[in-house]
Amino acid sequence: MNFETSKNLGGIGAILMFISVLPYLSTYTFGLLGLVGFILLLVGMKGLADYYREAGIFNNALYGTITGIVGGVAFVAIIFTAVLGFMSNIVPSWNGDWASLGQVNPADITTNIDLSTIGPFLAAILVAFVVLFVFVLVVAILYRKSLNSLREKSGVGLFGTAGTVLLVGAVLTIVFGLGLILVWIAVLLVAIAFFQLRPQQPAPPAPPPIEKPVQL
Repeated sequence: MNFETSKNLGGIGAILMFISVLPYLSTYTFGLLGLVGFILLLVGMKGLADYYREAGIFNNALYGTITGIVGGVAFVAIIFTAVLGFMSNIVPSWNGDWASLGQVNPADITTNIDLSTIGPFLAAILVAFVVLFVFVLVVAILYRKSLNSLREKSGVGLFGTAGTVLLVGAVLTIVFGLGLILVWIAVLLVAIAFFQLRPQQPAPPAPPPIEKPVQL
């Protein structure tokens, strides 16, 4: 894959990710555009990693992606386990089959909900969000390393700026609105940076050696 193709795929992918969260899009369109954009971004980064002969450009992004998937699975697993335990406590007669939950007799639902019942559930939810936060930070650090490598090889400083904004946004995800807005802005900066890329200029030929006069 040549330089121009990699550059355009990365830029278009980042743009699709950026516009996928706009409010006029449906949930289905949001997911589809975001996924397609993310794949194009990764393909573009792989092409640029080959072009610049810097494996870290793609490898760090790939490791970040894998880390994000693992973090998402861990978050969902903890939440699911917490909900399952909580439901078992308040509906003692429930057999754990979600399909039969609608058939539970309301009289079987305990109204004796105290701290000992809800405490473990809240603790598990807190643990889930702490785990998610840690994974988000690791993902942001890996992507920042990838963008910094791209900045060093391409000379486009906006990649470094995007990586810094992304990391700050990840840190501020604890303040959900502000952190997510910064992450969204970082994606836009990445798109702009891709379209600022220029191919490397060949090095000028070395001047011919100066011949010293032969002294008789």
